[in-house]
Amino acid sequence: MLTRTIPSTGEKVPAIGLGSWSTFDVGPDEVARVQPVLARFLAMGGRVVDSSPMYGQAEAAIGTMLASLRAADVAMPVPFLATKVWTSGERAGQEQMRRSMQLLGTSTLDLMQIHNLVDWKVHLKTLRAWKDAGTFRYIGVTHYQHGAFGELEQIVRRERLDFVQLPYSVSDREAEARLLPAARDAGAAVLVMQPFDTGGLFDQVRGKAVPPVAAELGATSWAQVFLLWILGHPAVTCPIPATSKLSHLEDNLAALAMKVPDEAQRAAIVTAAGR
Repeated sequence: MLTRTIPSTGEKVPAIGLGSWSTFDVGPDEVARVQPVLARFLAMGGRVVDSSPMYGQAEAAIGTMLASLRAADVAMPVPFLATKVWTSGERAGQEQMRRSMQLLGTSTLDLMQIHNLVDWKVHLKTLRAWKDAGTFRYIGVTHYQHGAFGELEQIVRRERLDFVQLPYSVSDREAEARLLPAARDAGAAVLVMQPFDTGGLFDQVRGKAVPPVAAELGATSWAQVFLLWILGHPAVTCPIPATSKLSHLEDNLAALAMKVPDEAQRAAIVTAAGR
């Protein structure tokens, strides 16, 4: 299985995770519909599960699904749970973070991130204090807009954070210029959101056969090719594609048993995707 090392501790995690934006935003009556996705993710060796209060009912759904799997005594690896604080003000942030942990069904959290840098200076003080107290194992920041990359880079370089989350894909390579090098230099792990450019990459290659380089890597689908391309960058720790479809989840996670492309193979993938 492909794993990546979290630079600040040396801990290894599986190199493909699971996002929850939109896909796990379901009410109590619909949780059973998506639970097989999370169950299969864990059964295949996945661990990193990312959410946010911004994602509607996703945190509650994840907590409910994990509780159900534990109650059924399902054998699974311990999930690496990540979520975010997404509000303004110290007190509001603390209340939101406590609520997130309650929804996720845990009193401690693997990773707390400041979502889109909202009130980040205020929240970072809390994140550091709660990490020191053992409530959080890791802390980080996120943003999805290119216009925020400059500020995000400076924070990553100055603040000694464990993680940064950013968009990166074959069709969105802006992070390569300065942000990914900053994460590498600062020893920050990188979670990659939007690894398929919110589905746009599949529109780009619709009807195209996977390129010859796919066979060199052991890949059989464009999704696997795109994920392996991301993992070909040495600064990347874990892309976190979101899905509510079991077949897509299994296809994504199968890439954990494949080869990471070298630079020539990555260039061939970009060309084949028409980017």
